[in-house]
Amino acid sequence: MLDRVRKILGITSRKTGNKIIVSVEKLERRVALLENGRLEEYSVERESTRNIVGSVYKGRVKNIEMGLKAMFVDIGFEKNAFLHFWDAIPAALDSNIEEIERRPGKKQRKRITAKDIPSIYPVGSEVIVQVTKGPIGTKGPRVTTNLSFAGRYLVLMPFSDRSGISRKIEDPKERARLRKILQELDIPDGLGVIIRTVGEGQRARYFVRDLRFLLEQWTKVEQQMKDRHAPARVFEEPDLVDRTVRDFLTEEIDEVLVDDRAAAERMMDMVGQISRRSRNRIKFHDGTTPIFETFGVQKQIDDAFHRQVWLKCGGYIVIDETEALVAIDVNTGRNKGGRDVEKTILQTNLEAADEIARQLRLRNVGGLIIGDFIDMKSRKDQQLVYNLMRERLKRDKAKTHVLPISQLGLMEMTRQRAQESLSDTIYENCPYCGGRGVVKTTMTTSVELHRTLNTVMRKYQESVHDIRVIVNPDVLKRLKEEDEELLVELERRYAGRLTFRGDPTFHHEKFVITDANSGAELKA
Repeated sequence: MLDRVRKILGITSRKTGNKIIVSVEKLERRVALLENGRLEEYSVERESTRNIVGSVYKGRVKNIEMGLKAMFVDIGFEKNAFLHFWDAIPAALDSNIEEIERRPGKKQRKRITAKDIPSIYPVGSEVIVQVTKGPIGTKGPRVTTNLSFAGRYLVLMPFSDRSGISRKIEDPKERARLRKILQELDIPDGLGVIIRTVGEGQRARYFVRDLRFLLEQWTKVEQQMKDRHAPARVFEEPDLVDRTVRDFLTEEIDEVLVDDRAAAERMMDMVGQISRRSRNRIKFHDGTTPIFETFGVQKQIDDAFHRQVWLKCGGYIVIDETEALVAIDVNTGRNKGGRDVEKTILQTNLEAADEIARQLRLRNVGGLIIGDFIDMKSRKDQQLVYNLMRERLKRDKAKTHVLPISQLGLMEMTRQRAQESLSDTIYENCPYCGGRGVVKTTMTTSVELHRTLNTVMRKYQESVHDIRVIVNPDVLKRLKEEDEELLVELERRYAGRLTFRGDPTFHHEKFVITDANSGAELKA
């Protein structure tokens, strides 16, 4: 079924010419992943807004809310961290991980339930937590006691003795090989590891090196836990450059280009600890033109972050972020097609599904997402679009859940929100419209001004006869060209005199009415 989709979209299964472009500046670091020249991943990190997801803190329980089944933990931030009882219970492996029994017949630990948490972590007690979701808006960070440290090929879980293999590795022979490697790894008692998807096809010695690196890292964290007093950070998640090496530098990446020599050398040193051969793929890019412009990344970023995003077929999608959800509308646009309307609609919807999955990653939006696709009569076509969306969401590092297209043509999905979206990081609400995206028309402002003048002139008709009105120049133009007779009628009715002055610093919706003689403001 997906082969038919690839044929419609003209997608080849083989990826070539894949590059990671890294821009390191004083105030900001940016990383872009290009696949065949197309921007597929984009991350930004600033010194003032450093990502804390993954960092580990020694905190102190400040209060317990039994109604919420949660604790609030002081980890040194303005807002206390939120720790749900379920996040304080030793967690089972995720459904995407196949658990592997490393030591058959091991003794079972005592089962801990949510009822035990208040007695295990009473108010005032210290607790080691890891941030799973950064502060968003007015909410503090969300944390868990189930720590995990990601390496190149492994994830170390120091408070769990469960181990497993990512289910995204589908080849049965490869899974059997990795299962054997996992069982032979020298993992200390009480610790667990997970083989990541990028471990597929890697030699056993790479896992041994990675495990040694993670154990050394955990030893340092343990020492920090002993030495530091709560609240304190005992482990800081690596910065964007280091995370790029860890998470993106796979065998499918042909080269990594960095515009900062020190960062390039640091990346080479990190890669060299695991695979010396991969060092050659990291290169320092020295050029007069900014690296993002050289490789056409900046234009793609600018195009991708518009409210309206065009598709290859001539259709387009419109993305609106609200406080409660993200609404995405699909339109045929210029793609009118030929006689086969159903084929045109299917092609547009397939391209839209592909682009939506990409946009969610690029913009890092989360929460509830509603996709309003063009109505398709065929359930088979609807299934094609749904299957493509599921396929494209597999590469998303954030957890996603998507439902089939409903009878109303809507596709509902959720995406894990670990931190603020990229638009919240880059933009702030417009000081002019207050984030509404619209302002009142000059006619609306004129109507409100007439209504207010009517009230003011009636109220002050015995004491004030000369009235000055200050407005935005655009509104003044409207008053002169279209509403002059109405203003003259007001002057006759209340035996007053009106004078107007335009002030370019005035908001379109603002006007001030004053006594022309004393300058005192007149209120309705």
